[in-house]
Amino acid sequence: MVNYPKTKNTFCVQCHQHKVHKVVQYKTGKATLYAQGKRRYDSKQKGYGGQTKPVFHKKAKTTKKISLKLQCSKCKRIQQIAIKRCKHFELADRKPKSKEPNW
Repeated sequence: MVNYPKTKNTFCVQCHQHKVHKVVQYKTGKATLYAQGKRRYDSKQKGYGGQTKPVFHKKAKTTKKISLKLQCSKCKRIQQIAIKRCKHFELADRKPKSKEPNW
């Protein structure tokens, strides 16, 4: 499980200095019906003849790489970074470490 902070101090290309960035997990948008590949696929699928293109079944990966969007607090520029693969990802505030030990 990966706990990632909601804010990160990192370099902004537009400001040319380190600034606090707001961190949000990247989410793919809704696929449009008018993209060229979708139009081609739909026209090929029309009529008789069944499935025309191969359907992928041999899934090997159990995780996905996590993409993050970092937004500069000053100029609002957004940059994307990718972190390593993990099964469970969480954006969390930094918790203060407890001073007493847990035995």
